[in-house]
Amino acid sequence: MTPSEAFAAIALAAVACDGALDREEAHALRQQLEKRSPYRDLSEVAMGQMFDGLLTTLRRDGWEALISEAIPLLTPPQQETALAMAAQLVHADRVVTATEQDMLQRMAGELQLPADRSQQILDVIALLHRDSLAS
Repeated sequence: MTPSEAFAAIALAAVACDGALDREEAHALRQQLEKRSPYRDLSEVAMGQMFDGLLTTLRRDGWEALISEAIPLLTPPQQETALAMAAQLVHADRVVTATEQDMLQRMAGELQLPADRSQQILDVIALLHRDSLAS
């Protein structure tokens, strides 16, 4: 797995950890990656091949193994961004399940970041998605 595949693996784990990959989540995943290097320069075929490989690992070993394999391949700044992106993707369908929350906490625990930094990232993303004007 390359660092770019590792980054994409974390995004995939975020949207697939609850066992359901709905249209909104798949669209959000694609949007998150397409605006970043090196994904914006990948052809449809190359992007498809990358995800085929990641999906094979996900199906065979589960999301836990996918993130455990991916995290060590990323630098601490990349890990911060990957955690923020994973949290953003978990919130994409406006419902954060217990499984998704567990995935984020487990991922945060595996990162080479101070625990308070990981929690700060998760808190900020949750805050951004809070529907504070709802009655």
